[in-house]
Amino acid sequence: MTPLVQIDDQLEVSSQTSPDWVRISYASALALRFKSGRFQRPFDFGGINLLLTYDQGCRSDCGYCGLARSRQGAYEDKSFIRVEWPLVGTDELVDRMAEHEEKLTRLCISMVTHGYAYRDTLEITRRIRSRLATPLSILVAPPTLNEERLRALKDAGTDMIGIGLDAVTEELFRQIRSDVPRGGLKWDNYWNIVHQARDLYGPWKVNCHTLVGLGETDHDLIGIFDDLLERQIFSYLFCFNPEPDSRMAEHPKTPVRRWRRVQLAKFLLEECGLEPGAFDYDDEGTLARIHAPAELVERAVRDGHAFMTNGCPSAGGEPGCTRPMGSWRPTEAPRDYPWQPTDADRAAVLEQLHLDEILRPGPGPGPSRPPERWAPPAAGRPAV
Repeated sequence: MTPLVQIDDQLEVSSQTSPDWVRISYASALALRFKSGRFQRPFDFGGINLLLTYDQGCRSDCGYCGLARSRQGAYEDKSFIRVEWPLVGTDELVDRMAEHEEKLTRLCISMVTHGYAYRDTLEITRRIRSRLATPLSILVAPPTLNEERLRALKDAGTDMIGIGLDAVTEELFRQIRSDVPRGGLKWDNYWNIVHQARDLYGPWKVNCHTLVGLGETDHDLIGIFDDLLERQIFSYLFCFNPEPDSRMAEHPKTPVRRWRRVQLAKFLLEECGLEPGAFDYDDEGTLARIHAPAELVERAVRDGHAFMTNGCPSAGGEPGCTRPMGSWRPTEAPRDYPWQPTDADRAAVLEQLHLDEILRPGPGPGPSRPPERWAPPAAGRPAV
């Protein structure tokens, strides 16, 4: 049995903690009219994100996270992904979601590492399922789970499981998430939960979050995309953007050119039939060449889906969880698009890519992966 989280402090209980209270993303607060405001660009938004909340917060201490245990300030004042997450009553939230259900596409409960996280996630799942049929994902905290608990969450009505791997190599994971002042997360524990969830939920019902910019190489990233693809597990891609006051606050933001190239390579690998051998790297592990037909690559860029947010689908297969501002600040141009990219968006992406530097359309592997080994087209879109 996978070891569960160990809590070394006495847990506090207040009237505004989970399961009776949760935090919701600022985008969710706008969509459900808990907050007034508008998005940078009008679009249909229906992916509601919930975050468990406790007086002592998350017991992990990841170097890049705004909720890190050793980050300065009271937990209730900490930001997460650089924006406010308003506190709301769970029952009021369920009522509000039921009222707006025809516009909702995907719900997601994000756990934190805490002794009560599993118990409270199960309770919140049951409350949601008593009122709503909207597809429900859970972004899990592996130290709190084992196979029996994963099965209970599935039986309660969740249809997808996400694991926030973030760091894509064991060495980086250990540096940023294990060997930290007040942490101790284990790489093997995370992968045990990945495998158990895959066995229980089935193909393309599990996803791993991966971050570009923590110190990994492009070769590391494309390697893990391929490993997950072979296991029929989605890889959801995020772009590192420093969280103020975190231990990685001074770590440089991912350059947009690198980010766009990784997005493109991931899409070509997963949905266009390229094998890992279609990509060459320099001595630093940076993507240097893509060997593929020019028309295939240019069509992928024109299509634009390679540069949209990776997230769980809606019941009909359309984009479900689009996480506006998950990889970029509200005042910045989008790093991943929660909407179908416009002509202007695609023109900007093409300029950022500098394809002439990396595309080699001559003899090379081309699309050689058989279709049965492709990822299903994300968000219900046709394959390129």
